[in-house]
Amino acid sequence: MNECDSFSDSISEEQMHLAEHELSSFLAAVTELYGPEQARLSAEGWFDESVLMDSLPRSEARNWRAVTIAASARLANRVNVNRPSEKIARPNY
Repeated sequence: MNECDSFSDSISEEQMHLAEHELSSFLAAVTELYGPEQARLSAEGWFDESVLMDSLPRSEARNWRAVTIAASARLANRVNVNRPSEKIARPNY
């Protein structure tokens, strides 16, 4: 293996580690706050967002946090749609 291939493999390995860490942290938080079903749906959303980000021009370093932010927006939309509307208490003047 030449030096260029070794460097490329090193970058890929580092990116994989960063992606795993980001996804793991995101899913742990979603599971704690919203339960395992939302975590499963959020994992699917995270992977979908990572594919969408893959189609954008980028450098070798991926911005995994941007993937998590986009997946979080999907979660927020899903949770807000499923939440019963709350009446806002208005003061009687």
